[in-house]
Amino acid sequence: MSTSLLIARTPPLLDANPAALLGPDFRLRAMAPVNEGVGPDFYAHAFAGPLRNAIPSAEERTDIALSGTFNGGHWLARSGHLAGRFVASLFGIPATQRVVFVRYGRFDRFDGDRLVETIVLLDLPALMMQADCWPLAPPLGPLVTAPGPASHDGTSAHAADTGAASLALVEAMIGGLHRFDGALPSMGMRQFWSDDFWWFGPAPIGTFRGHADYERGHQGPFLAAFPDRIGGNHAARIAEGGYVASTGWPSITATHAGGGWLGLPPTARTVTMRVMDFWRRDGDRLTENWVMIDIPDLLQQMGVDVFARMRIVSST
Repeated sequence: MSTSLLIARTPPLLDANPAALLGPDFRLRAMAPVNEGVGPDFYAHAFAGPLRNAIPSAEERTDIALSGTFNGGHWLARSGHLAGRFVASLFGIPATQRVVFVRYGRFDRFDGDRLVETIVLLDLPALMMQADCWPLAPPLGPLVTAPGPASHDGTSAHAADTGAASLALVEAMIGGLHRFDGALPSMGMRQFWSDDFWWFGPAPIGTFRGHADYERGHQGPFLAAFPDRIGGNHAARIAEGGYVASTGWPSITATHAGGGWLGLPPTARTVTMRVMDFWRRDGDRLTENWVMIDIPDLLQQMGVDVFARMRIVSST
């Protein structure tokens, strides 16, 4: 089934009455504090309802859409923004009465033509920053509204026969990440990425361009904090044309062994990470990467309740 037909079989993120498209055994896996549950009522009341109340005019602006199969499941992956006026609080984040852009990533799994599972992350720390109540250290890269692909073809019909080359490049790059021996050059990332690639990270981390900027602002601090991380535990990893998308629930396991990441000291705790990646390939290099991490869930495992801290900041 084509990507466009699959999209028609999924409820919008703000659909408060999704029962027509969701069966009783449908499972939603969402960012903290929603987490996971079963059935259309859970989708409506725990996820879509609060969103619709907070940003009632929100447009679901999709920048990337692709579909494919992985481990016997058929998946639809999308990335973009919810955009509208933020008029009522959302999960305790105070409303601004102003326009906000909230980045989302979602993966929908189908059994035949029936939607059976959705994994979705919203960049809630970005919303906290737009509401001036982010309670931890400022990001090392700027907070930007991540644009769509520079090639302007993220939602176009993709050439299926080129998806294999894109997937092979990403999987080789992931293999390089696993070669980390404490020094960044050991991973050989320059053979996989263009010199001036864009990395659009979640709000507490920021956006970077090129190897030196990325290594300074994200890769170096992240690997220092989680040196033994093991990734690639994907629920879905699919490709179409020049695009690849992956997610896991969780996809990374690590020990928080080093300090400094997000301004926090090491905890020595074992943590897991819910991550989504969307990559664009141009020729034989990766040129853009949109990354989402469920930061509030990760911080909770590190002993930091970011929502509780946010309430203190927003009340002062």
